[in-house]
Amino acid sequence: MDPDDFNLVGKLLIAMPDMGDPRFDRSVIYMCAHSEEGAMGLIVNKPQPKLKFVKLLQQLDIDVEGTVRDARVHYGGPVEGVRGFVLHTDDYRTEGGTIDVADHICMTATMDVLHDIARGKGPQTALLALGYAGWGAGQLEGEIVQNSWLTCDVDAGIVFGTDNDAKWTAALATLGISPELLSSTGGHA
Repeated sequence: MDPDDFNLVGKLLIAMPDMGDPRFDRSVIYMCAHSEEGAMGLIVNKPQPKLKFVKLLQQLDIDVEGTVRDARVHYGGPVEGVRGFVLHTDDYRTEGGTIDVADHICMTATMDVLHDIARGKGPQTALLALGYAGWGAGQLEGEIVQNSWLTCDVDAGIVFGTDNDAKWTAALATLGISPELLSSTGGHA
C-alpha cells in the first residue's frame, strides 16, 4: 500500500478488536499527518482519567479569566506523552502555530491556544490531547493491510463529542458496521 495511492489526513482510524496493543484498544484516531515519511494522529476517545483541563492550566501557571469549561484532557497516544496538542474548529488561529488539517478542523501545538482558552478567546470547540500516535514510513499502511485498522471519513461530532465511550461504536456506524459483527481476522481474496 503506497501513501501516494491514498491520504489519511483528516480521516479517522478505528482500531479493530484484538489489535494486540492495549494502548490502542477501541481507539478512534484523528489523522493529522500522513506522507511517505510516516503518519501522526491523536486518539480522540481516551480521556486522561484524573487530569482536568483547569488543573492542567494551573500546573502550567496559566491564569484563568472568568469561567473556563472544564474539558477533559485526552490521551493522544504513546509518543511524547507530555507534549500537548489542541484539535479545534477553524474559528481560531495563532500566527505560525495553527495547522489546517481538514474539514474545518485545525491543530495548534503552541501554548498560545491554552492562554487564549483560559481568557475565553480560544476556539469555539476544542479537544486537548497529551501525546500522539505516530508511525514510521510504511508502518501504518502495513497495519491496515494486517486488518488492525479501519478508516472512515471524519465526523466532527465524533471527534469533539463528549461521550468518549460511544465514539468507537459511532465511528464504526459511519461505515455501516456493528461492533458485534467484527472479527479480528480478515480474509483476503
